[in-house]
Amino acid sequence: AKMSAPTMEERKACWGARDDFWQCLDEHGEDASKCEKLRLSFESRCPQQWVKYFDKRRDFLKYKKKLETEGYHPPEAAGKS
Repeated sequence: AKMSAPTMEERKACWGARDDFWQCLDEHGEDASKCEKLRLSFESRCPQQWVKYFDKRRDFLKYKKKLETEGYHPPEAAGKS
């Protein structure tokens, strides 16, 4: 079966599910176990490639935010405080 591009409605449903899931993670300090239903909803509404992309994107955005708030710390400096 050829994978067709998601319709506008499907994209909106996917993004909405992603936003709900991400908001849940934000509210629960990244505790994914508290957001399991939203994760399943996100995975069921989005193409698998998108789920992988958004997971990477979230990690990148968190990393970027951390850099902006704490500055860059080289890995070898970790643990030597």
